[in-house]
Amino acid sequence: MNRFAVVSGFLGSGKTTLMMALTQQGIRDGISVSMISNDLGNQSLADHRYASLSGCPASELVGECICYQTENLVERLRSLYEEKGAKLVLSDIPGFGVGALEHVYHTLHRDYPSCCILAPFTVVTEPERVRQLMKDEAGDLAYLLDTQLVEADLIVLNKRDLVSEDELKEMCGYLEKKYPEAQVLAVSAVSGEGLHGLLQVLTEQEASMHRPDIGYGGEAFQASMSLISEYYQQYHVSVCCDTFDGNAYLKDLAQAIRESIREKGADLPHLKLLAFSEDGDYAKADLLGISREIELAHTFAKPCTDLGVMLNGSALYPADELDELISACVALVSENYQLEVTSFKKECFGMG
Repeated sequence: MNRFAVVSGFLGSGKTTLMMALTQQGIRDGISVSMISNDLGNQSLADHRYASLSGCPASELVGECICYQTENLVERLRSLYEEKGAKLVLSDIPGFGVGALEHVYHTLHRDYPSCCILAPFTVVTEPERVRQLMKDEAGDLAYLLDTQLVEADLIVLNKRDLVSEDELKEMCGYLEKKYPEAQVLAVSAVSGEGLHGLLQVLTEQEASMHRPDIGYGGEAFQASMSLISEYYQQYHVSVCCDTFDGNAYLKDLAQAIRESIREKGADLPHLKLLAFSEDGDYAKADLLGISREIELAHTFAKPCTDLGVMLNGSALYPADELDELISACVALVSENYQLEVTSFKKECFGMG
């Protein structure tokens, strides 16, 4: 029977990059792997567009978490199995994912037992978040970081290429001791290290279907979620000349948003910026917190003409103020580059 795996994990852990890498590992291993991008906004996602531009077999489900659109999820899974020939489908879940084990896996197991085999419930983390947990420095995010990992059958420590072997061993040991119900694997979606073994686990093992008590909907859950706002915008910029540097524009925009959030004493756990031109070229920038460097995951090969831009972000900041802040940054940086901005879609809402 065909398989399905939820890929949960905190913002910036590299869920999308990992799923994309696993679709390519599937080609090498002779296994057809497809991915679903899921988010709460009612519009196209930067992650989905990024995966499509990269040539990955990707589709999207928007408007609600897959926790609350089971029929749509099942319909999409059957389409990918029957029409696309997928043997394994991976779906991410909005960056907090708490409760997905119950709402997705147990609902599918109960209501759609013949749809698919449920592969190990997978939670992705990365070195900086593990460091925060180890040093008790996660602050307002501690509940969400910990609770996601409690639900895991399989904890994937991504970005292993960024730490030494000694630190990697220490982090894996910490995760194995703190979350003994889960198997821990260290991989790098960028270098490919560990992906073959991860794909083997996903295609050979099954979910434990455990039911840990995570206090879903309780006081700690509500307090954590009430801090977070989601932002989505899609817009087009008209370029005034043929020397426009789209890479510099994205980086300057990310920096402007980071500094504005920093000045407010808030945090930005994840900001994703994707820009694409009519000739199929694209660039992607990520910011994983105001204290971290901006990452350019892909860059334009040459000066750009007109661009489409997609911006997705999550911040520990009130939604109405976040909307004003990011909109002002887009306007200011675009004006500095003498760009004419046409906004098509925008949403900003609090998670509480």
